[in-house]
Amino acid sequence: MEATDENKNRTTGEAPAEIERLKEELRREHEMYLRALADFDNYRRRVERERLNTVRSGKREIVLPLLDVLDGFDLALAHMGDAPASVTEGLEALRRKLLGLLEAQGISPIVSLGETFNPELHDAVGTVESETFESGAVAEEVQRGYRWGDDVLRPTRVRVAR
Repeated sequence: MEATDENKNRTTGEAPAEIERLKEELRREHEMYLRALADFDNYRRRVERERLNTVRSGKREIVLPLLDVLDGFDLALAHMGDAPASVTEGLEALRRKLLGLLEAQGISPIVSLGETFNPELHDAVGTVESETFESGAVAEEVQRGYRWGDDVLRPTRVRVAR
């Protein structure tokens, strides 16, 4: 019986300390788990953000040349002259279709004519005398600019009234 009493005393004396040690270890393990969970969540968000940036960058490489094609349509339509109406209508239909595809991707033209020159939206290529527009306003669009959502995809090349 003496051995049992001795084990009982040793167990009761060590039990509260052992329980506290285990509680502390459990608390540390739980904190590590929460930290790892937060780290993984941050990693997941960062990877998703990088994926979206990569997709957008890839689309940008395709969209910028399409804007040049759209500029070509605008130039051709401006110089149609004596061309048959069916040719003009065909070019206008193709231009509208291309513009519609770009707008479906969130790309829209920047309206600049008459607006105050803004270096974030406009690239000034010169100045012109103008009685129609006040000084500092966009008097001519040399090349139309486009937005992609809130970002400027291509600034409008303009001549500013002086």
